[in-house]
Amino acid sequence: MSSALIRSASLTHYVEVAQSVGLDPYRMLAEVELSVRALTEPDLQIPVDRVGLLLERSAQASGVEAFGLRMAEARQLSNLGAVGMLIRDQRTLRDSIGLLVRYLGTLNGAMSMMLEEADGIAIIREEVSTRRSAGARQGIELAIGVLVTLMRRFLGVHWQPRRVCFAHAAPRDLGTHLRILGPVIDFKHEFNGVILASAELDAVNANADPAMARYAQQLLDAMPQPHAPSIQEDIRRVALLLLPSGRCTIEQVAKHLGLVCRTVQRRLAEEGTSFSDLINQLRVDLAERHVAGSDRPLTDVAALLGFAAPSGFSRWYQAQFGCSPSQARALTRAGGEEVGRVPG
Repeated sequence: MSSALIRSASLTHYVEVAQSVGLDPYRMLAEVELSVRALTEPDLQIPVDRVGLLLERSAQASGVEAFGLRMAEARQLSNLGAVGMLIRDQRTLRDSIGLLVRYLGTLNGAMSMMLEEADGIAIIREEVSTRRSAGARQGIELAIGVLVTLMRRFLGVHWQPRRVCFAHAAPRDLGTHLRILGPVIDFKHEFNGVILASAELDAVNANADPAMARYAQQLLDAMPQPHAPSIQEDIRRVALLLLPSGRCTIEQVAKHLGLVCRTVQRRLAEEGTSFSDLINQLRVDLAERHVAGSDRPLTDVAALLGFAAPSGFSRWYQAQFGCSPSQARALTRAGGEEVGRVPG
């Protein structure tokens, strides 16, 4: 699977954070085969897997587990280019989040975002579609940090989310997380995201400038767009968010895409694949990240991949990889060859 692309503006403040923790940012870029142009040309499209690898290696080399979150701390909406200008001048936070979901694919081809509401509570889920070798932790924390920063523009600098959730484990030092994200953070959660009151989404932006919003929309409409995401990419992004809830059916995915099931089936058939094949490959990629690449209980991993019971996950894993998930994890911890990849 070729890597999705991301604007090089994703590396905003990388140099400053790297230098502050004793790293040579230019050497770190060279090690992951990223050009230094990525630091000066914000609209350059670069492989998102390389960015993830850079952030993970930087966190490991510096011993700073909150490396990505530190990068988010000083982010401005202007770092998102024309999309940021458009978001900045929307009337409500709900309008801004809706536009961010709409244009997210142009900013980061591997990022998924979804807004869900029920009983007065809003959940904004985010996920990065990468294999564990690319590193998802730092990218997710960067994305969640940027999202919370955006929300404080509308809700005030002292606003705190009801809860911030991460699928990965807690760091040794929570200081940076608590300072940037607020006092209520759950780790090893079933999803990555931010929880707030639905009413907060309708907070009015007193600084909104409709004329500037129209201008930003004109800029976006006039800009050459990156390739339109294929139906497979769209399905993968939605499925990534629906899998842990057990609602990743073709009916639910089609609904989120604004399509009917038969249209989804037909378009996939035209591309020589099927919905079940795409979901299976997504599970393979997630298994590579969570089985050998994390210490989450395997029962939790089964739920993250959308299996109703651990036994079903174990049978599927054995069929895909030729060993059980517990065997794969044990081999990895013993320092054996990397397991958890489909043969061939």
